[in-house]
Amino acid sequence: MPTTKDISSPQRSLPIVGQEPTKAAPKRRHPSWIKVAMPTKASYFDVKRRVEELNLNTVCASASCPNIGECWTRRALTIMILGDICTRSCRFCDVKTGRPLPVDTEEPARVAQMLGELDLEHTVITCVDRDDLSDGGAAHWAETITKVRASCPSMSIEILTGDFKGNTDDVDTVLDAQPDVFSHNLETVPTLSREVRVQASYPRSYRILKHARDRNAITKTGLMLGVGEDMEEVRAVVRELAEMRMDIVTFGQYLQPSRKHLPVARYVHPDEFTELAKFGMDLGIAHVEAGPLVRSSYHADGQADMIRRIRATRG
Repeated sequence: MPTTKDISSPQRSLPIVGQEPTKAAPKRRHPSWIKVAMPTKASYFDVKRRVEELNLNTVCASASCPNIGECWTRRALTIMILGDICTRSCRFCDVKTGRPLPVDTEEPARVAQMLGELDLEHTVITCVDRDDLSDGGAAHWAETITKVRASCPSMSIEILTGDFKGNTDDVDTVLDAQPDVFSHNLETVPTLSREVRVQASYPRSYRILKHARDRNAITKTGLMLGVGEDMEEVRAVVRELAEMRMDIVTFGQYLQPSRKHLPVARYVHPDEFTELAKFGMDLGIAHVEAGPLVRSSYHADGQADMIRRIRATRG
């Protein structure tokens, strides 16, 4: 069992969501290594237009991802299913919170249509949390995976799900649809998890990931740095993930979406990300993607061959 997941550990105090920054703590400027170019190529605008025409949501736009220009220019995108309104209010996330609309039963077919047009080797699909649904959206997930598989039989499918309130039967519903990668983010270290993620918990997320790994799924998780964590805590989490035999881990810099969200505690230098990637891979994690602008699906579209190699060794 993991040693750092005890949520009874003392937790550090973080600012209240919506609290106005004081004059003594002005908004910090991004360091020089956090820069993105504005999109100018036609491929970016083609993807944007088609997403709008098919009435689809993407985490790229809804969560204000800084890499949207780069990724959409490559025609890589992360579609977000089950609507664009989340039932949770994580303090780092820019996705809208509120009462979601009813599930759109035609959405899986439109997702399959969009991905079929892009002709990708690999894609990532994610979702909002739907705690209002009895299965957390598991059946909709399964339908989406099935439809996408039929439309894009040679494409590998990576899914980034919520925690389904810890219900492993719902996780099994999703896994039974046979996604190529099952991903769920821990987001931060155990001592900050409850404050950063509010309605989620580190132990529950850990159990979900372990359940998927025990079912022989290729598993992936991600953490953001710069919300107040201690690097030794981060390394402890990496050790636990290696013991779990986690396949893929991502580390990126937290960037404050608005003044109502958590402030950035610090900007992590690129060299620290490089060291963390080496640390994880030295422990046996197959792939670690780490860098200031790394997000869960960043460069995932280039990992199709690696995923096939992992699957071949898994049997």
